[in-house]
Amino acid sequence: MFKPYVSSSSKIAEFSTKSIVLGIILGLIFGIGNAYLALRIGTTVSASIPAAVLSMAILRTFFKRVTILENNLVQTIASVGEGLAGGVVFTVPALFLLGESISPMRIFILAALGGILGVLFMIPMRRYIIVKEHGKLPFPEGTACAEILKSGETSGSRAWMALIGIGVGALYKILSNGIHLFRETFTWIIPGYEKTELSVDATPSLLGVGYIIGPRISAVIFAGGAFGWWILIPLIKMFDISIEAIYPATIPVSQMTADDVWSNYIRYIGAGAVATGGLLSLFNIIPLIAKTIHHGMKELFQKPTSDHIARTDKDISLKWLILGSIAIILALWLMPNSQMNFFTILLLLVLGFFFVAVTSLTVGIVGSTSNPVSGMTITTLLVTCLIFVALGWTERFYLIAALTMAIVVNVAICLAGTTSQDLKTGYIIGATPRSQQIAEILGVILPALAIGGAIFLLSNAYGFGSKELPAPQGTMMALIAQGVIEGNIPFTLVFIGVVTALLLEILSIPILPFAVGLYLPLSLSTPIILGGLVSYFVREKSKKESIVERGILTSSGLVAGDACMGVLIALLSVMGWMNNDKAPLLSDNIGIAFFILLAIGLGWFTLFPPKKMRD
Repeated sequence: MFKPYVSSSSKIAEFSTKSIVLGIILGLIFGIGNAYLALRIGTTVSASIPAAVLSMAILRTFFKRVTILENNLVQTIASVGEGLAGGVVFTVPALFLLGESISPMRIFILAALGGILGVLFMIPMRRYIIVKEHGKLPFPEGTACAEILKSGETSGSRAWMALIGIGVGALYKILSNGIHLFRETFTWIIPGYEKTELSVDATPSLLGVGYIIGPRISAVIFAGGAFGWWILIPLIKMFDISIEAIYPATIPVSQMTADDVWSNYIRYIGAGAVATGGLLSLFNIIPLIAKTIHHGMKELFQKPTSDHIARTDKDISLKWLILGSIAIILALWLMPNSQMNFFTILLLLVLGFFFVAVTSLTVGIVGSTSNPVSGMTITTLLVTCLIFVALGWTERFYLIAALTMAIVVNVAICLAGTTSQDLKTGYIIGATPRSQQIAEILGVILPALAIGGAIFLLSNAYGFGSKELPAPQGTMMALIAQGVIEGNIPFTLVFIGVVTALLLEILSIPILPFAVGLYLPLSLSTPIILGGLVSYFVREKSKKESIVERGILTSSGLVAGDACMGVLIALLSVMGWMNNDKAPLLSDNIGIAFFILLAIGLGWFTLFPPKKMRD
C-alpha cells in the first residue's frame, strides 16, 4: 500500500497566510508570463516546478519554520495562473478578432467562473485518477514536482537559476523593445525560392520554451514550420496560374507575399491538422475516459463509507460541487448582456464535465504541456456550432454565444489539468486535498483579473492576429466558429490538414507539435529549435538529469522575465509613454548576434554555473 512522504496522522502547517500570499504572487507572475507566451506561440509551460523551487528559497529566506506542505501549497496556487492563462488566451482573442467588444471585467468573470468550475468538477475524479490509478498514470510534472519538494535541501541554489533567468529575460526585452537597441524579429526574403522567407523572432521566451520542451519536440515543431513555409508556400506560388483571387483570399496568389499565402491558405491546413491531432489523442484513450466518468459519477452520488476520513483523503464536500455548479449557472444566465441562453449554459456544463474528466486523464498520461486542450476546445466549439446550425441559430448572436461558452469550458479544462498535476504532487507528499482545492479556488481570483487586463492591453498595443501577437488558438477558434455558423469555411484546405495529420499518425510522428509549427509563423519555430539545440548540447555534455533541470529553471525564468516585461511595455505603449515603431539603433547582424550569444549563454550557464548555484 502506498505511503505518502508526510503521513496522514501528521499535523504540520499547510494552509498558512505566507503560503497563500506567496502562491498568489507567483501565480500572477507565471499567469501573465504564460498569457503572453500563449499569444505568441499558442502554448504554455508548466509553472509548478519553478514555483516550487522559488517557494522553497523565498520562504526559507524570510521564515525560520517552513514545511514541505506549505511549499506544496505555494506551487499549487502558482500553477493556477498558468492554467488560467491557457484557458483565456486560447479563446478570448477570437471575440476580439470578430469585432466583439469585451471588457477586462467580463474576461475576469468568465475566467473566474470557468476556473472554479474546473476545480469543482475535479473533486469526484480525484479518488479514481489520482489514488486508484497510482502507479498506472505517470503524471510527469506532478511526480517531478513532488521529487523536487522532497529534495528541498538544494532549493537555494536552484532558485538562483530561475531568478537570474527572470532578470536576463526582462533585461533583454528592455534592450530590444524598450530602448530599441536592436530589432526583435529578423526576416530575410529568399528571392530564388519563390520569395519565401527565413525569419526569427529572437526573444528569450521562445528560446526558453525550446529548451524546456527539448530537442525532439522542438525539432518536430520546426519541421512543421519548414513544411509550410519552405514547401507548401513555394509550391502554391510556383503553380499559380490564376489571375483571380482564390477563396478565401481576396487578391491573386501572384500578388501575394509569403505572409499572405500563409495567412490565407496555410493556416487553414494547420487548423485541420491541429484539430485532428487533438481528436486522435482523445480517441486513443476512450476506454479510460469511459471508466473515469463512471467512477466520477459513482463518487458523486455515493455516500462516504466511513465517518472517519484520513486527512490525506479529505476533499471539498460534494454538496459544494452541486451548489457551486448551480451558482455558476445562475451567474452566467443572469450576467448583464449575457450572450448565452439557458440551453447553451446546460450544454456548457455537460461538455465541461466530460472534458474535465478527459483532460485529467490525458495529463496523467502525457503531462500538461502535451495535453491536447486545443482539440477538446475545438470539439466543444464544433459540437455547439453544429447544434446551433441544426436548430437554425445562425445569427451573429449565436456565434458570439458559442465562443463565450468556449471560454468558460476551456478555462475549466485547463484548470482541471493543472489541478490534476497538483493533486498528484500532494498525494505523493501527503498534502490535504481539501486544502489544495480551496487554495486553487482562492488562487483563481487575482490571476483572472490580471490576465483579463493584460489581454486588453496587448490587444490595444499590438492587435491579435498580428506578427507580434498571432494568437494562434484564438484565430483558429474564430475561423472555425464563423466558418461553421456562416457555412463559409474552406473545407478543402482544412481537409488537407486532416489528411496530413493522419499521415503523421501512420508515421508515428507527434501530430500536435508538427501541426502547431505548420499553423504558426516560421519566425516562432526558428528560435524554438535553437532552444532545443541548446538542450540537446547540454544533454550530450552532461548526461545528468539534475544539470538538465538547472537549464529548465533558467529557461522558465527567461519565459517569465521576457513575458512580464513585454506586458509592462505594452502598458506604457497604450498610455503613450513608449513608441513601438522606433527604428533600432544597431544593425540586424548585431541584433541576431546578441540572440545567438543569449543561446550560448544559456547552455554555458547551465553547464558551468557559479559554485554556490551547483547542486
